[in-house]
Amino acid sequence: MTRTQAITLNAIALYGAALVLAAAFAAQFVLHELPCPLCLLQRILFAVLAVGPILNIRFGPRPSHYALSLLTAVAGAVVSTRQVLLHILPGDAGYGSALLGYHYYTWALIGFIAAIVLLAAILLFDRQFVDDGAPQTSPAGGFAQAAVWLVIGLTALNVISTLLECGFGACADNPTIYELLKRGS
Repeated sequence: MTRTQAITLNAIALYGAALVLAAAFAAQFVLHELPCPLCLLQRILFAVLAVGPILNIRFGPRPSHYALSLLTAVAGAVVSTRQVLLHILPGDAGYGSALLGYHYYTWALIGFIAAIVLLAAILLFDRQFVDDGAPQTSPAGGFAQAAVWLVIGLTALNVISTLLECGFGACADNPTIYELLKRGS
């Protein structure tokens, strides 16, 4: 895999992260389901997972960038597993709606495990790390730049919605209202 192919693959990964963040927003605003604290933490970890690909697009592929995402995916899998285990007992309805039979935190666990496997697989391609004479900080194409800004925008919207939901204190375990909007009214 060449550096250019690796950057394109990283851009596709960013579009995947953007899809996850957008789906979380859809559940929040279309289904009116406020995310719980663990759900918010999983969103943060999906946003942090995107840092490695953003660095790869900006500075060129490096093993350390992939390692950052790999460690984030492991942390995300741990947090998602924790939430799955909270709702594993028979008769527990789980938190939020189910999508195709699984709750969002179960899908997050699947997503983080998939990221771990894909990141490990992409690290097998050493040619992407070989200096081909191209400038290390050359600007990426429009496809990659759009992916970067899409993830940054969705992350910013997540920060704003979390602030509205939790206010400046701890988030409620089972949120039902936007705390910051309640205080203002």
